[in-house]
Amino acid sequence: MRLFLLVSLGMVALVHTAARAQDIPGLEICTAEKTMERRTSCLQSDVDFLQKTITKLQLDHQQKLDVANRQIEAMKAYALTQQKSIEELKAAQAKLTDDLKKKADAPPAKEGAK
Repeated sequence: MRLFLLVSLGMVALVHTAARAQDIPGLEICTAEKTMERRTSCLQSDVDFLQKTITKLQLDHQQKLDVANRQIEAMKAYALTQQKSIEELKAAQAKLTDDLKKKADAPPAKEGAK
């Protein structure tokens, strides 16, 4: 069991070391470069990374805005249908109230006449 644990830890350490050695795009400290060509290349790499990042973020935010706008339009349409339903219910309620008032104001029918 201990051997398995030691081998596992060794494998994790090797994988972790290999993963750190990969060149991951990102900002670099370009002042450490001695030659002007390497410094320029480093700065251009930083500029490219920032431009790609900005473009990606713009696209992500535009997609989120588009989704939000679609949801807003759907909610507006829903609110309009609900408003129409409310107006129809109010009209029906007003008609029912008028009908009840007319029935209450009407003289009672004679029971003795045959």
